[in-house]
Amino acid sequence: MHHDARRVLFRLQRLLVPEPGSIFRLLARPPRWLQALDLQDLRDATEEFSLVLGDLAGLVERIKLLQEEITARMDRMDEQSNRTLFTLTLVTVLALSVNIVAGIFGMNVGGVPLAENKHGFWVMEWRPSPFWPDGWAFYRLRGR
Repeated sequence: MHHDARRVLFRLQRLLVPEPGSIFRLLARPPRWLQALDLQDLRDATEEFSLVLGDLAGLVERIKLLQEEITARMDRMDEQSNRTLFTLTLVTVLALSVNIVAGIFGMNVGGVPLAENKHGFWVMEWRPSPFWPDGWAFYRLRGR
């Protein structure tokens, strides 16, 4: 919404700024058919019009400053979110190896295939190894 207001103000400013100059030229050498009362009304309106254009320029500047402030605050929030996610990722990575080891050695193997085999545990652990290159390729392609 603030972009729309700024855009409208720019259009108004671009359309209206050249007009006071031409009106001031008219007031400097008014035509004979322009009466004194009309001439004074035109002067008053032109001065008010110039003030409005000045206010319009001030509003445009204020909108620019507000947009910069909003952008700076959003950047700070993004930075804070990134730090929080980094911390969360670090804690997860550190806890992952402990959880994997605890999960592997603490699992109940009753009814698991090859539980009675001397090498059954390691066979079951290394069984997914043929899929590791596929997982690595998927990870690399997803990152692009």
